[in-house]
Amino acid sequence: MGSIKKRDNGKWRARYRDAAGKEHARHFARKVDAQAWLDDETAGLVRGDWIDPRHGTITFAQWFADWSGRQVWADGTLEAAQQAAASVTFGALPMRKILRSHVEAWVKGMSSTLAVSTTRMRYNYVHQSFRAAVRDKVIREAPSDGVALPKLAKAEVAMMIPTPEQVAAARLGCPDSAFVGFIAVCAYAGLRLGEAAGLQVGDVDFLRREIRVRRQVQGQTQAGTKVVPPKAGSARTVYIDDQLVELLSKHVRDVGAWGDHGERWLFGRGTLLNRNSAGHLWRQTRKPLGMDAFTLHDLRHFYASGLIAAGCDVVTVQHALEHSSPTITLNTYSHLWSKAEDRTRTAATSLWVAAAPAPSREEAR
Repeated sequence: MGSIKKRDNGKWRARYRDAAGKEHARHFARKVDAQAWLDDETAGLVRGDWIDPRHGTITFAQWFADWSGRQVWADGTLEAAQQAAASVTFGALPMRKILRSHVEAWVKGMSSTLAVSTTRMRYNYVHQSFRAAVRDKVIREAPSDGVALPKLAKAEVAMMIPTPEQVAAARLGCPDSAFVGFIAVCAYAGLRLGEAAGLQVGDVDFLRREIRVRRQVQGQTQAGTKVVPPKAGSARTVYIDDQLVELLSKHVRDVGAWGDHGERWLFGRGTLLNRNSAGHLWRQTRKPLGMDAFTLHDLRHFYASGLIAAGCDVVTVQHALEHSSPTITLNTYSHLWSKAEDRTRTAATSLWVAAAPAPSREEAR
């Protein structure tokens, strides 16, 4: 399958043919190095995990550009993946020369400056590309396998949930009357920022007390803003209470709606709210109230916590928030449901009540 021969210049030439019959050769100063290389390459042919040496010369940056260009990405995720790839410290290295230590050093560097969730997200995109390189036989093993990542804080520690009084204060103290309804649909209907920004008057059924989520606004700036369908599986109907119906009715009456071609956008003043502009209005609202710790997304947590406190089960909360699976709901909010021991005690108490004898006539007197 292979051979080693000493050349006239004193170098040792190792060569072999791959499964397709193509010859591969390298020259070494020492015969022992030539033999080691030949053994490694031919062993790969026998095991079935042989890698064409030419593939290993492609750099990570080149591979990621090629791989990402062949994937089907949801809106916004390609930009996040490209940002992750641009942050690596080994982009110019050939794929074959990237070691696990390179990935570990990159992750450690991110951990000192970025949020844990951001570090883990960037790692996941890079790890996906390495695993794809293994499947395409560009490299034999993914150097990102098994790299330790910073741990996320437990949900009950990391999650910030405002009180009903704080939400009411934000709604009543909002300095921009056109933004009050936006706060309300986030807090009392659980809409995401982009979903709230994408609401039109026709999405609110004031008689049936329903909000239909049919689109979302994506983008950080006005120039980059675009209207897209809701994230996969998030189109839904949200059932709202009379107070939110009344608030939105007053919003339409007093603030009005805007748009061309039959579009009647509920929020924004002639331009769609995006992540930056909505965030700016929220910061103006929360600062005088001492609520700087809370984000707009925390209003969605507030809504979920209210459903759970009212006794809604996991599936009901999942559908209200339109999570793709109940697992996501449980992973996010499990700490808000009563513990098993609490439910057991309550159930045991009901047994005592059910078995308690009826009071006698004398006791009834």
